[in-house]
Amino acid sequence: MARPAYAHLLCTTVALLLLLAVTVTGASLGHPAALSSWTLATPVCSSWRGVACDADGRVTSLRLRGFGVGLTGTLDALDAAALPALATLDLNDNNINGTIPASLSRLRSLAALDLGSNSFSGSIPPQLGDLSGLVDLRLYNNNLTGDIPHQLSRLPRIAHLDLGSNYLTNQQDYRRFTPMPTVTFLSLYLNYLNGSFPEFILKSGNITYLDLSQNTLSGPIPESLPENLPNLVCFNLSTNAFSGNIPTSLSKLGKLHDLRVSNNNLTGGIPEFLGSMSQLRALGLGGNPLGGSIPPVLGRLEMLQHLDIRNASLVSTIPPELGNLGNLKFVDLSMNELTGGFPAELTRLRKMQELSIADNKLTGQIPPALFMRWPELISFQVQCNSFSGKIQPDLGKATKLKILNLPQQPCRLYPCRAGRAGEPGTVGFIGKLSHWSDPQLVWQPQAAHEPGALLQSAQCQDPARDRQHDGVASLGRQHQQFGRNLQNLALHNNYFNGTLPPDLGKGLRLTDVIFENNSFSGELPQRLCDGLALQFFMAKDNNFSGRLPPCLKNCRELSWVWLHGNQFTGDISEVFGVHPNLENVDVSGNQLTGKLSSDWSQCTSVAHLSMKGNRISGNIDATFCSLTSLLTLDLSNNQFTGELPSCWWEFNILLTMDLSNNSFSGELPISTSLDLKLESLFLANNCFLGVFPSVIETCRDLVILDLANNMFFGDIPSWVGTSVPLLVVLSLPSNNFSGVVPPELSQLSDLEVLDLSSNSFSGEILMAVANQNCSLKSVHLAGNGFAGTFPPFLQGCNSLATLDIGNNQFFGGIPTWIGSHLPLLQILRLRSNNFTGEIPPEFSRLSHLQLLDMANNSLTGSIPVAFGNFTSMRHNLPPWVEPSWDFQLSVNISWKGCEQTFKDGIGLITGIDLSCNLLAENIPDELTHLIGLWFLNLSRNDLSGSIPERIGSLELLEFLDLSCNELSGGIPPSISNLPSLGMLNLSNNCLEGHIPTGNQLQTLADPSIYGNNQGLCGFPLSVCEPTSGERAEDHTKLGDLGLCYSVILGTVFGFWLWFGALFFLEQWKFCFLSFVDGLEMKIVVRR
Repeated sequence: MARPAYAHLLCTTVALLLLLAVTVTGASLGHPAALSSWTLATPVCSSWRGVACDADGRVTSLRLRGFGVGLTGTLDALDAAALPALATLDLNDNNINGTIPASLSRLRSLAALDLGSNSFSGSIPPQLGDLSGLVDLRLYNNNLTGDIPHQLSRLPRIAHLDLGSNYLTNQQDYRRFTPMPTVTFLSLYLNYLNGSFPEFILKSGNITYLDLSQNTLSGPIPESLPENLPNLVCFNLSTNAFSGNIPTSLSKLGKLHDLRVSNNNLTGGIPEFLGSMSQLRALGLGGNPLGGSIPPVLGRLEMLQHLDIRNASLVSTIPPELGNLGNLKFVDLSMNELTGGFPAELTRLRKMQELSIADNKLTGQIPPALFMRWPELISFQVQCNSFSGKIQPDLGKATKLKILNLPQQPCRLYPCRAGRAGEPGTVGFIGKLSHWSDPQLVWQPQAAHEPGALLQSAQCQDPARDRQHDGVASLGRQHQQFGRNLQNLALHNNYFNGTLPPDLGKGLRLTDVIFENNSFSGELPQRLCDGLALQFFMAKDNNFSGRLPPCLKNCRELSWVWLHGNQFTGDISEVFGVHPNLENVDVSGNQLTGKLSSDWSQCTSVAHLSMKGNRISGNIDATFCSLTSLLTLDLSNNQFTGELPSCWWEFNILLTMDLSNNSFSGELPISTSLDLKLESLFLANNCFLGVFPSVIETCRDLVILDLANNMFFGDIPSWVGTSVPLLVVLSLPSNNFSGVVPPELSQLSDLEVLDLSSNSFSGEILMAVANQNCSLKSVHLAGNGFAGTFPPFLQGCNSLATLDIGNNQFFGGIPTWIGSHLPLLQILRLRSNNFTGEIPPEFSRLSHLQLLDMANNSLTGSIPVAFGNFTSMRHNLPPWVEPSWDFQLSVNISWKGCEQTFKDGIGLITGIDLSCNLLAENIPDELTHLIGLWFLNLSRNDLSGSIPERIGSLELLEFLDLSCNELSGGIPPSISNLPSLGMLNLSNNCLEGHIPTGNQLQTLADPSIYGNNQGLCGFPLSVCEPTSGERAEDHTKLGDLGLCYSVILGTVFGFWLWFGALFFLEQWKFCFLSFVDGLEMKIVVRR
């Protein structure tokens, strides 16, 4: 009777499902995919995977949760009319995209709809509110946007509503929402909800599970919440912006098991009432500025398993009462200001799995037998405290331990793939996970250890490393007792020393090994990478030596290797092999030798490679060009030779290349790419030759170009000023460049360093006069054939700090605008030119000037009195302005008679050199105010008058040359007060009198330093003859001395003549003592 209609419905349903299969999976009917069982040859209800039917053969359930590789596609083909009996639609954990069809609202029998963990986008159809039979709605973990439809609040039977982890908002607020009395599970976590606590939730009185975490809800937590939601079991408001105190009314939630309000702005301390909520299993309060102490009453929560009070501004000790919480598995008290010791009572927590008390101020020792009493321990993190003593041998019993973090210095974050082994809903990352240490390690307390506020800096403050602690003599052998699941080993950022056990790593499949920033010495254990699973290997900044483990070459999963700052030796080709996952390598600052092998061509994932400061030699093979993932390459300070391969510029994403300080030769290859991304190119101190490299024209992002000390020649192309517009540093010194400087260089608006020194440039500098936007800070033009007047293009460079145009053929007067237009000038070197005229007094405005060299010119007039106002020279330590670029400055200075190049210490040197000019008149007394001077050279001028009396106030002076002038008078005695004076020349003047003696002058024994001064005498010259007045004075002093001796001798003789008789003649002694006794009696009687 009804068979024809039913048959039609069945055919329609089959057709729909087949169409749905094609639409969702994108597969043809015959293609074996997740729905390969859906064929016309098999019955729907009994054979089709995920399909269930009722007795009449109607489809009632469609469960396709995460089958195979996951379903893809959309639900656009879904026809609700063909599925009138469908009660359950579960497509969870697939990759279905598109929008949620509004047609789902026509599935009138639908009771459960689960589209969670897909890629749905768009808004939630309001029509879903028409599904009157819907009990369970799960749309979590998609890409849904827009407001939450208020129609969903009218679902009359809804019990489970999960819309978490989307991009949902509440722009229309919650006023149109109605109470939902049937809801027991409500999750809206990880959306964009804001405003105060939703009012409609407070009217949904049967909720047992409520998760509003990871939104931006604000305001106080409602005091009425326990009255409105008395059945709450799980309550999560973490990671919002709630403020105020934790309401005391929460104590009325007698069924509450899980309370999480972490990462808000809650204040007022940890309330005492929490100790009465004995049913609590989980308590999360961390990430709030609570302040105060940890209440001992928390020790009453005997059911508690999870306690999180990290980063809560707590100033407290750890209450020993926490040892009563026998069910505790997880405790995080890190990032507070906890003091005191580790309570021994905590050893009773036999179920403990994860403990972090890192980043506090805890002291003392770890209780003995702790690890034996915590057999379930997985994670133990106590870094950034001041614990002392030995780690007990029972650490070897912790066979489940995977996470042990001991570093005392800043907790650096390393790349890792593991998070905290926490519970769902917890998000955390403490230092480097999965660590190991040995039972014989010794922890040392650190002086003045202030962990700092991780809330601001995300790391511990670096304690002052002002002394080396006696860390470990050796690590012992008990590491062999650890479980075979140990993967990560880290002892970084401590003060450990000594050697590592030679069999460390034996039988283990270590993936992460971190020893960096200690004082370990000796060889690395050769069994360290026995399991060939090593991925992260970091041992930088220690005192390791010897050869690296040979097994390293066979670790194909190797990803990061940081070994710099040690003394490793051996052939580098025996260390590295084929590592397809290798990304970051730094072996700089060691003593590795050998050549780069062809194996590097297969390390195609390398992004950062640094081998600087070793002894690696040989040519670079063309196979090296296969490293096309390189971002930074540093091979500087080695012994590489030969020409670069023709494919060299195929590193088309490389940002930094440093080949400096090697012996590369030949011309640079011509670029085959027009899209080089280079930002820094260092080729200094090699033997490259040829004209200016044309490849530079393709580097439009270039910021630093350093070609110093090579054999390049020819002109600088004009395109340098236009094709590389971002240049900040252009360094070309000590080559054979010639011609004129192209005026186009003035178009480099970001240029801060221009160094063309020691080449063969000539002619005038025709660069345009800079406007007020000139960015030049350091200009070096010395040692060329430049001519013309003082370079006018510098007039607008008011950020200029260093100007060196010495050893050229500039002429004319020195412009007065230097003193006003270059206010930040620190170094001014004009020596060995043809400048004439007087020194501008306006120079005194250069308050930052610390090096002034105008020697070997034809300057006339006097030394300006205003030079005494040089502010930087009036201080013991001038305020050197550090350059902002990653580039080392150098300046040639005539120091103690020799031309020397200063680099690292240039910011500490102050001095004036005006030698070899035509300066006349006196040396200004005001120069003695410049107490920061290291050297002063005024030689070979026409200076007259006397040497300033207060010359001895220049206590830092190491070099003083006033020779070849017409100075007269005596040498001031204060000159002997110069404790650092190492070179002095006062020769060829008209000085007279005694040469002062004492202190540092006694070490200057060369007579020539006082030569050709007719009136000088004394050390180291001839002894001075005394005058007649001096002889009379000496005679008077001798008479006075004789009188003093006579008085002294008479006094001594008279004393012994009288008292000697008393002691040696008994009768005299008796009479004298009787006289004294009688005198004493008379005094007593009178009283």
